[in-house]
Amino acid sequence: MANIKSQKKRIVTSEAARLANKSKKSRIATEVRKFREQIAAKDFDQADMTLKTIVSLIDRARLDNVYHANTASRKKANLARELHTAKSAN
Repeated sequence: MANIKSQKKRIVTSEAARLANKSKKSRIATEVRKFREQIAAKDFDQADMTLKTIVSLIDRARLDNVYHANTASRKKANLARELHTAKSAN
């Protein structure tokens, strides 16, 4: 445990931020799981709607510095590619 007062405060704030970030990442992961289930079920209209939700969540997480800009962009691109590939295969 830290001895310095400012470091004790920093431990508390960083733990609060960690939990907030964990919550945001968990929400995104849940939506991605739903998205992949919809693709597997060939429900592409619903998958389009879910993708829009995921992109919005990722963008908000990016603004809150949960994700680096390139990471957020990569995640969005990979999901869009996944949907496009599944639609093309049909």
